[in-house]
Amino acid sequence: IHPLAAFLVRYAYWSCVVLAVGTEVTAVAPYMQYWFPGTPSWIWVMLFSAVLVGVNAMNVKVFGAVEYWFSAIKITAIVAFILIGSYVVLYSRRADIGFGNYVSHGGFAPNGPLGMWIAVIPAIFGYLSIEMIAVAAGEAANPQKAVIAAFRATIWRLATFYLLSIALMLAIVPWQAAGTDKSPFVKVMEIIGLPGGAAVINFVVLIAALSAMNSQLYITTRMMFSLARGGYAPARLGHLGSSGVPVEALALSCLGIGIATILSIMQPQRAFVLMMSISIFGALFTWFMIFVTHWFFRRCWVAQGDAPQRFRMWGFPWLTLLGAALMLAIMLTTPFTELFRMTLVTGIPFLALLTVIYLTWYRREMPQQEIGRAHV
Repeated sequence: IHPLAAFLVRYAYWSCVVLAVGTEVTAVAPYMQYWFPGTPSWIWVMLFSAVLVGVNAMNVKVFGAVEYWFSAIKITAIVAFILIGSYVVLYSRRADIGFGNYVSHGGFAPNGPLGMWIAVIPAIFGYLSIEMIAVAAGEAANPQKAVIAAFRATIWRLATFYLLSIALMLAIVPWQAAGTDKSPFVKVMEIIGLPGGAAVINFVVLIAALSAMNSQLYITTRMMFSLARGGYAPARLGHLGSSGVPVEALALSCLGIGIATILSIMQPQRAFVLMMSISIFGALFTWFMIFVTHWFFRRCWVAQGDAPQRFRMWGFPWLTLLGAALMLAIMLTTPFTELFRMTLVTGIPFLALLTVIYLTWYRREMPQQEIGRAHV
């Protein structure tokens, strides 16, 4: 599209994931306060941040081993939750448990189309990181095969683990009871009354938050490393330490942790929401640009006379254009919500600042072959 577009989307994505790291570590505090009520949030933020920054500063094999066990715990727990939840929903005799919760308490979609529209924004935040499939393609031996397999597997796993578990959760916990004081999955176990179940699930959602933070630290560090190697960030951020990790890029990527720590001290009850509302702009902008880039890419591919790809998005170009329009519409409506009023307030000035920085320091004429490679 243009080198400026690449500059903006990479920094917007980097900032989004940096802040998402802070969001995840902020979410850790309520989980720990389940066992240690009354403890300050910032203690848990600093403790777990130090541990995971240490993990990411070591050899990448250490990161991989830690993430492997995090994932194993999550998958085992979610399968157990689905089995237990299915049994309770199908065989419980309690009047307050069952699929009737979908239409009781104000009916289906009790806040109407507007409520559903606003709910899309935190849902997008929940799905944030699915685009890491593409980011990781650069390190795959056979990206065409690996990305296709990873994409298809991810869609099925999201449908099975994510949507099914939420469907069961809402059949047990009415929607208005799913607050922010503790995980709704913990509330499910409290309602079921399974001995020790709530504590176990609380441990699992803690692991899930740490796993997300761990992988986001990894991806944002590599993104800054890539920017530095491409000449769009200070060169020292592209240096590798003795362990093969870009330590200085990792240090800068801990910025979100610092912001989360400050917010958890100043506004512990609102820290998570504030971090999410600021972070979501980078996600919305990145996903919008993915649709736009895909549209340019497919048009260029056909114009060059290349053979049709064997893995293509359905309904091109209409679904691509619809996706871009919907992402833009969601961005433009964030100021009208209570939770996301800060999204555009911080996001638009950030893009303007990035544009000024690019035009002042990084604008340069690209060789013709670089322009061609950027388009393809």
